Formats: sequence, structure tokens, C-alpha cells
Amino acid sequence: MTYRGIRPAVFLARPNRFIARVELDGREETVHVKNTGRCKELLLPGCTVYLEKGANPQRKTPFDLVVVEKVRPGLPPLLINMDSQAPNRVFGEWMAAGLGEALGLPRPDVLRPEKTWGNSRFDFYWEKSCGAGEDETDVSRETQPERTLPRRGFVEVKGCTLEEDGLALFPDAPTLRGTKHLRELCACRAAGYEAAVCFVIQMAGISAFSPNDRTDPEFGRALRAAAGAGVGVLAVECAVTPDSLVMTRPVPVRL
Repeated sequence: MTYRGIRPAVFLARPNRFIARVELDGREETVHVKNTGRCKELLLPGCTVYLEKGANPQRKTPFDLVVVEKVRPGLPPLLINMDSQAPNRVFGEWMAAGLGEALGLPRPDVLRPEKTWGNSRFDFYWEKSCGAGEDETDVSRETQPERTLPRRGFVEVKGCTLEEDGLALFPDAPTLRGTKHLRELCACRAAGYEAAVCFVIQMAGISAFSPNDRTDPEFGRALRAAAGAGVGVLAVECAVTPDSLVMTRPVPVRL
């Protein structure tokens, strides 16, 4: 995926999780932050950030903060994409191109975002060798996928922006919602569907991925339980520039 009209700026402060103050072309500007996470280790006063010009000229915040240069003592800055909407977009591009085959995900005949199953909604639902005319808007718990289709599955996508010494970690703050998603994927798997969680690491140069047990031990336990129940645990790093994000290669998962 690509951005348009990217401008470099200097980060000054973040009054709340939705906005930041930056210095742009010698003046102070209030911008929208496209990530409501804490990101305290990234948004440090004086660091370089990159802004995308918003499409709506009537917006109170004309720019979106989408990329940051992470300051690393003794090392070059690390470029990290902070756009929380970007992981789903790049995963959809990656999956549709058949690049998930290296991780056991097929090139799908059908790929649908925001798919409802029972009381759950997942980021993606896919079908391989789907039946003609299939255009359902929901997949009930009673549906038996093997009757009509050889393969069906769900994927939940999580964006990862936390890095420590080359190790990608998720989450950067406790996430009850993330734990709930893992348990729902286990239910999908028990019902006969394939299921996976994919951590899109919004940076390059990562050696491995692990759950952040220090910050959210319950999520770590749920992730290990999901893996034990047959849910795929995938992690893929990205090539990042100020105006683009592309998933590139899988990285090892350490549970």
C-alpha cells in the first residue's frame, strides 16, 4: 500500500491518543494520529515523523501521522509504520496475491473482510475452490464447510509496532479484545474451519516474534492455547518507507 503527499515533521507532544502536535515547515501543527495505542517508546519529543495529507480539506486536522523514526541509542533510527488501518490492507493484498502459501494459507477464490460467524466478526474469511454462486453474508455455527467446500477459514490480523532488540512483541498494552479474538478463533477451529492469527510487524529487520507476557500474560496464555488447539500463529515483517508499507517475509514465532 502507498500513501500520498507525505511530509516529514518533528514530533512535539501527544495531548491525547487521537492527536499530536508537530513542527511542520517551521510552524506548529495539530495532526491526527492513526494509532490509538500508547506508542510511548516511539513518539518521543524531537523524533522525526511522517504525515499524510488528508483528502478532506474541511478536516480540523489536515494531516495524519502514519510513520515514525524510532530513536535507538547507538543505532540508526528504525522506520515504523504506525497506521492501525494499514495491517488489514496489506494483509488483504498479500493474501489475494497468494503469498500466504508459504505459511499454509492458500491463494483464495474468495476473500472477504469483516466476516461474521455466529456472534463473532473476524478480519478476513477465505474460501478455496468455492461453490458457484456462493454469496452469503454470514456463516452460521451450524454450517458444515466440508459438505460444499474443501477449505474455508478465518484470519484475525494484529498490527505490531513494539520492538525490543530485534524482537517484535504484541501487545504493547493489555488487550481483552485481543484475547477474546483468540478464543473465538479456537471455536472456529473446533467447528471445522481453518483459523489463524497473523501479526503484521510494521517494520523490517526483525529476528522473531513473541507474545508480550510482561505486559499482558493473559494474552500470552491465550495465544499458546490457540496454537495448541490448531490455530495458526503467523508473523510477517514489512518493508517500510515514509510513503509505503509492504509485507515481505515470515519471521519465526517464539511461544
